[in-house]
Amino acid sequence: MSFITRRKSLDAAPLAQDLTTHKLRRTLSWPHLIALGVGAIVGTGIYTLIGIGAGMAGPGVMLSFVIAGAVCAFAALCYAEMATMLPQAGSAYTYAYHGVGEGFAWMVGWSLILEYTVVAAAVSAGWSGQVSSLITQWGWPIPHALLAPPGAGGIVNLPSILIAAGVTAVLLAGTRESATVNFILVLVKLAALAGFIALTLPVFDGAHFHPFMPFGFGATEGADGAKHGVMAAAALMFFAFYGFDAISTAAEETRNPSRDLTIGIVGSMLLCTAIYMLVAAAALGASPYDVFSRDGAPLAFILKTLNHPLAAALIAGAAVVALPTVIMVFMFGQTRIFFAMARDGLIPRALAAVGPRGVPTLVTLLTGAFAALIAGFVPLKQIAEVANAGTLLAFVATALCMLILRRVAPARPRAFRCPAPWLVGPLAILGCLYLFASLSRFTMIFFVGWNLAGFAVYLAYGRTASRLARDGGAA
Repeated sequence: MSFITRRKSLDAAPLAQDLTTHKLRRTLSWPHLIALGVGAIVGTGIYTLIGIGAGMAGPGVMLSFVIAGAVCAFAALCYAEMATMLPQAGSAYTYAYHGVGEGFAWMVGWSLILEYTVVAAAVSAGWSGQVSSLITQWGWPIPHALLAPPGAGGIVNLPSILIAAGVTAVLLAGTRESATVNFILVLVKLAALAGFIALTLPVFDGAHFHPFMPFGFGATEGADGAKHGVMAAAALMFFAFYGFDAISTAAEETRNPSRDLTIGIVGSMLLCTAIYMLVAAAALGASPYDVFSRDGAPLAFILKTLNHPLAAALIAGAAVVALPTVIMVFMFGQTRIFFAMARDGLIPRALAAVGPRGVPTLVTLLTGAFAALIAGFVPLKQIAEVANAGTLLAFVATALCMLILRRVAPARPRAFRCPAPWLVGPLAILGCLYLFASLSRFTMIFFVGWNLAGFAVYLAYGRTASRLARDGGAA
């Protein structure tokens, strides 16, 4: 079983092929990275999932945001140190390969596949909810069967499939080109949220926050198997915060990794936390939670109830225009995870081939196809919870590897050093484990099954095909 613990050296030399056909271009700077972070973090979580979270925790969803944000903040500090010390594609997968070993790295990579592809699918489904709201408002004769997946009373969520395909096409145009499109759409998204806050604050009613925790603090499972309470909502709203980890997947394409990655990861996390708290407070103050939580487009719904139909249409329109930034960032991250795993030989190395525009073409097409299929046929809430499970493992892996490398390579240069690492690292790990325990039973069972299937794939292929296996574990 030594193959489980064989590790990549921190000073491993790249193969000649990795410097040619498997090499990514350095085209991104810190503004692009902050935009990537904001583009990923501010999306479905605030436009759509805030309604689901409020239905699970009531006004206590504000506390859910704080808890989920705190866990993400600890993890973000760990990511900032690891990304600047190992500025390579692959994110937590790469860190696990250097810090723990190949077997664990495979499991992290397999979970990241679950995270990024499923997040892209979840946001595609959330985007479809906004589109469906506009279609209904405008009276277009499109049957509901084509606007919802089988589990939600339809046949196929066609808008989700179309947006996933459109984002794939943008990513194929090139890294800098897609980052520029993302930057512009992020500005549209932030302007829409600022407008929502401006229109709802004048009618703010503090009575809407009482009782603050109608379902209690802990995650309590009801007769229907669904969980309620602040922690249950935190486990779901965690989905609303992560996205900064996708920045670390762009490390190999960053012009000045030691400076730009820290600014991108930490800066986007701080900015988005402030945005979320303001929007959530404005929404809860403007409408009782048990009213807007029933709508698939809660922010637009609140504005309609306040007699702002034009603003509601503009908010929904801005979501339609800007939510694809989230899909774009996570699909970007997924392609880089696939790319790193393929370059290491854990999946076929042909997938690591980079096209003439500096993009790993085949893995981009595969990621888009997977995301489109999931979004078209699976309900949003189940998608979001499953994605959270994969992310939590990645966060645990990054914090663990940060601690391990502090022990085994204390003198290695670190452009950013996590403050109080022996406090921050364990808090990130414990927080993620607690959030995982608050997920639904279905999600836990699915996640375990997913990883057992992944380990079987590793034993059948990656164990003998990896670069370390070919080099006798000396890479």
